[in-house]
Amino acid sequence: MSHSRYALYLTPPLDSDLWTFGCDVIGRDASTGRAVEGFAPEGYSPESWRRITEEPRRYGFHATLVAPFQLRGDLDGPDLIDAVTAFARSAHPFDAGALQVGRIGAASGHAFVALKPIGPARELHAFAEKAVRRLDALRAPLTNAERLKRASGRLTPLQRYYLDVWGYPYVLNEFRPHFTLTSPVAEAKAIEKALRWDFQMRVASPLLRVETLTLFGERERDGAFEILRAFPLGHGHSARRGASRMAAVA
Repeated sequence: MSHSRYALYLTPPLDSDLWTFGCDVIGRDASTGRAVEGFAPEGYSPESWRRITEEPRRYGFHATLVAPFQLRGDLDGPDLIDAVTAFARSAHPFDAGALQVGRIGAASGHAFVALKPIGPARELHAFAEKAVRRLDALRAPLTNAERLKRASGRLTPLQRYYLDVWGYPYVLNEFRPHFTLTSPVAEAKAIEKALRWDFQMRVASPLLRVETLTLFGERERDGAFEILRAFPLGHGHSARRGASRMAAVA
C-alpha cells in the first residue's frame, strides 16, 4: 500500500441511502472509483453541476476526521494499518443524530453546501478529537507548500495554532462535522434549497450511524482519493506489528 497521502474519514454504510445520495450528488463513488453521472438538481444541467462539485468529487463523499496527511518517513503501510485498527477497536459504534442539507461559509464570501448534523453531535465531536490526538503521530510534518495552502484562508489565532500543532486548522474546538456536497459557490442558498428537496425524496432515514472509521488514499498528489479500508469500531484486538514505534498512537 503506497499512496502520496492518506486521510481518515467518516462515511455512511456503503449500502445506505446516505452513501448513494452523496455519491450521486458529487459524481463519484470512492469505494469503486467509478464516475456517477446524470445527477443535477432542478435548474442545473449535468455539465454545470459537475463543475460545481469538482472539489468534493476529488475527495469522495465523507466527513473529515483526520485531514489528508503524508505518512511519517520512518513508518510504512502496515504501521498505519496497525495504528488505525487499534484506535478503531478502542472505540464503539454510536448514533451521531440526523443530518440535514445546510451551508458552510468560506473565506471568499461564497459558501459550500453540505450535510450537517441537526443537533450538537457531542459524541461525534469527542470521537473526532480522540482520532486527531491519538493518530497524529502517523503524520509527517507539513511542508511549507502544504502549510501555506491550509493557511490561505482567514484563519483565527486558534485555527492557526491548530494548524501548527495538528496540521489542520479545523480540529478540536474548531471541528464542524459535515459531508461536503459542493465547492464554494455564490448561489449556495439556491442549491441548498434544491438539494434539500432531493435529500428528503431519496433518503429514507437521515440518521447517521457511525460504525466504522474509513481510510482513504491518494495515489498521486492532486489526484482522487479512494477508499482503502474500513475499520469496524469496537472488538478489542492486539496490533500485528509496529507496537514499539507506534506506542504513542495506539
